[in-house]
Amino acid sequence: MRKIFSEITDQIIREDEKTVLLLGDIGVFAFRKTIEDFPLRAMNFGIMEQTMISFASGLAKEKFIPIVHTIAPFLVERAYEQLKVDFGYQQLGGNFISVGASNDYSSLGCTHHCPGDVGNLLNIPEMEIITPGTSVEFKTALLERYGNNKPTYFRLSEKENEINNSNVGGKGVKIKNGKLATVIAIGPTLNLVLESTKNYDVEIIYLNHVRPIDHEILINNCKSNKILIIEPFYECTINFLINKIFETRFPIILNLGIERNLMKTYGSSMQIDTLQGFTPKNLRSKLDTLINAK
Repeated sequence: MRKIFSEITDQIIREDEKTVLLLGDIGVFAFRKTIEDFPLRAMNFGIMEQTMISFASGLAKEKFIPIVHTIAPFLVERAYEQLKVDFGYQQLGGNFISVGASNDYSSLGCTHHCPGDVGNLLNIPEMEIITPGTSVEFKTALLERYGNNKPTYFRLSEKENEINNSNVGGKGVKIKNGKLATVIAIGPTLNLVLESTKNYDVEIIYLNHVRPIDHEILINNCKSNKILIIEPFYECTINFLINKIFETRFPIILNLGIERNLMKTYGSSMQIDTLQGFTPKNLRSKLDTLINAK
């Protein structure tokens, strides 16, 4: 996803003179040509994330379109107040593109983990949240939404699904029909879901837009009233969105997401995923529990 990010951003800057790229000392080498060709519209702010966000809001006030990039904990958690006040409160548009969440930078430890980004940003009204599952999906979403005059968060991942769902307008996609339960796969969790549910009569719905979430595909499906949400951030993060959609149907909802603790173990991203329960065995166990629930 990072490779397509630099390519498509360079294209946007060359075609749209109102676009400005701000980097928080991350990915600078990938944008070296863009910075060289457009030194006034592509710049490295270094490790001054709060200042970078506030500067971006000033650009947005002047009708520029900022694209801001650094790793998730420094973009979302370190500069949260600026995102909330300078963009959310001011109702300004901008694009905030992270890498590293939830534990893609697992070898660097807890300071570089960020499973709480989506939950934090859902507290900012009007903040759109995109969790692409592939590079193609990210490209589609960025081209579609970068100039939409709303603060928009793109959560890039080192993990990619094998299936592209470049769904226009952020609509959800029904991957499979089934009767016993509905599994909602968010962003780069689809591979795990497909691998784990091969022998289950379950419906699979794929979402790569957390907000705006596709109400229509959910309300028109999920007929079993049993829902398992697979989310690549803290577990139960989007439950309030789902509950609001089904507020008169009272579905049973289970979750498989990042456990709400600080992961102190070092290792590869795959090893951390296993420790967190992102395995076919654990997913099937939760699905069995859900299907047998009364």
